[in-house]
Amino acid sequence: MPNIRLTKPTIAVLEALLAAVGGNPAWGLSICRDADLGPGTVYPILDRLAERGWVTSYEETGPHPGRPARRFYELTGAGRQQALEALEVRRARRFGLGLSGGAA
Repeated sequence: MPNIRLTKPTIAVLEALLAAVGGNPAWGLSICRDADLGPGTVYPILDRLAERGWVTSYEETGPHPGRPARRFYELTGAGRQQALEALEVRRARRFGLGLSGGAA
């Protein structure tokens, strides 16, 4: 499975997807809200994640009076594993750089 570039917006989307639970899946605008990003940023990221097999999506089937049906997004099993690994590697690099202060 190809890697994905972990920009700050991509990380925010992955974290929003990881936080979603089975009984309360993430949908487009909830991801925008949780990631604090606009739809013009979130939807292309979701498309790239779907192209790489990290995410699946499906349309809401229940009643949704007064609004369009939501599109729900979930990490695949492999996508969840890849996201967790990628975020852990990034965290290790970010905080493991040995940026300890020295004598000035």
